[in-house]
Amino acid sequence: MLHSVDLVFAAGISPHDNGVRQMAALSARLAYLMMCLTLCWGVLTATGWVRRVTGHQALRGGHMMLAAFTLGAAATHALAFLFLDERVLTGLELVVPFMNGQLRHALGIIAFDLMVAIAITAGLHRFFRYRNWLRFHQFAYAAIALGVAHSWWGAWANSDIDLWWIGGLTAAAPALVLTAMRVAPPAWLVRAGLIDGETGTTKRLDKTAPMVVSVDNQRCHRYGFCQAEAPDVFQLREDGRLQYRQHPDVARNQDVRSAARACPMRAIQLQGAEK
Repeated sequence: MLHSVDLVFAAGISPHDNGVRQMAALSARLAYLMMCLTLCWGVLTATGWVRRVTGHQALRGGHMMLAAFTLGAAATHALAFLFLDERVLTGLELVVPFMNGQLRHALGIIAFDLMVAIAITAGLHRFFRYRNWLRFHQFAYAAIALGVAHSWWGAWANSDIDLWWIGGLTAAAPALVLTAMRVAPPAWLVRAGLIDGETGTTKRLDKTAPMVVSVDNQRCHRYGFCQAEAPDVFQLREDGRLQYRQHPDVARNQDVRSAARACPMRAIQLQGAEK
């Protein structure tokens, strides 16, 4: 029976390239799992499931943390190809799609480029209105779809065992998220930065009723996201203090609600007529 090294030589692949390919495969599986976790957490946060199951508000930073891990693993997967003696992708071919003529590689490159662009704009959030930023952020769904297509196509092209791996990771991601929400003590999720440490009941406010705005100064970090959403209600003064109108006009309700959603520290509380 041939040893693994002999099999590598028989296939015409050097031990060096074999090791690099194994690292690329491992990082690809990790990136795929983290991408699925990011998607699941984002959907459950947007639909309010995290709040209903755990009793805590999901933090924007938790979603961004999962996305950062996804990008890190995906970058490791892409950069691994630069270390192959057998040149599969080189230079600009790692970031410019269709340069090497492989459609499945192009799908992965477009997905990664989109994710990087979204990550960059996440840091520029304060310079855009929340609704406009959200529209661009929704391109993340297209990036994930392309990433899934790239992963499954690559798994099929390599071997059947990879299809089993990737199928298992797909099924594991929502199970892991739901298990963490249901079983893990909320204190663990708070320490991990995924959910807020404070509890409270969720109130649905009448969009047409007058609102009372209050800001927790201890939680507010003066990022200015609220001012970008509702500049006639929230103003950052030159001395760093936040000035805001406690009783804004009803016509500004939508902007005020956008400002409260955009605040990464959840420092803005709204009170009004409940529906």
